[in-house]
Amino acid sequence: MKKYIALFVLISNLFIAQNQRFSYQYQFVKDTLTKQEITKELMNLDIVKEGSVFYSRDVYVSDSIMNAYFENQIKTTGSMNVDAKIMSQRKGSVKYKILKTYPDFKIFSSLNIGIDSYKVTDDRKIVWKILPDQQKIGEFNAQKATSEFAGRQWVAWFSTELPFQDGPYKFHGLPGLIVKLEDRTKTHQFELIGVSKFTPNPEKTSEFIGKNKEIEINQKQYRKIFLENRNDPSKVMKQAIANGAIIQLTDPNGNKISTAEMIKNKEQNAKANNAKDNNLIELDLLQ
Repeated sequence: MKKYIALFVLISNLFIAQNQRFSYQYQFVKDTLTKQEITKELMNLDIVKEGSVFYSRDVYVSDSIMNAYFENQIKTTGSMNVDAKIMSQRKGSVKYKILKTYPDFKIFSSLNIGIDSYKVTDDRKIVWKILPDQQKIGEFNAQKATSEFAGRQWVAWFSTELPFQDGPYKFHGLPGLIVKLEDRTKTHQFELIGVSKFTPNPEKTSEFIGKNKEIEINQKQYRKIFLENRNDPSKVMKQAIANGAIIQLTDPNGNKISTAEMIKNKEQNAKANNAKDNNLIELDLLQ
């Protein structure tokens, strides 16, 4: 047994030294009333010696292009003009990033709510039940495991052929990389579709250039802020106006939009969007 563990650690260190990127196809349903409408996003799990980061490739590429645009703007004009048309071209649906540290597997979410950026610590434990079921997932032999997390029941398939106790999103702790993961409703699914090496570049990040300094909070605090923003989406705008901020928008015809109309439109749009965004990956946020 000791020889097996030593070999597992040796192989793991060999893989990690090579900086591995595992690409997943993420398919999810935003609105349970329209399950036929499936959103797909390519996600990367980048693993290095110190830990891993899970993020949307589409968002990363889009933000990199935006950053280059704004950096050039600052260099040539000395200022940054945030063009609504340019901002509307940002791609990707999954805006968060999940960071895990090794070997303790501390979990952090990096995300935005309103105009604020947050780093959320998640101390919840994922307890797995490993089952004897086995099947081939892609090119890897995999074994089944189940767990309950964040208001959902999950089925995972892990492969000891990939010696990492990691996986998509916040999932980890199995004796091999999770190569497929889905919830019982099959409205959130991750499947490994590619393995490659990459070279980390500490001088460049995927962070959008306009991102604010992150506020560190825990999961309980995050849920409170999330629900407050969801229930009152114009809260930040109202506070800014109350503090003397002047916010001016125009419609497509160039006509000025009043403050009251701005707030009304924002609340109506948010209410409509929330109604269609009822199937969060962490379902317990809404409970």
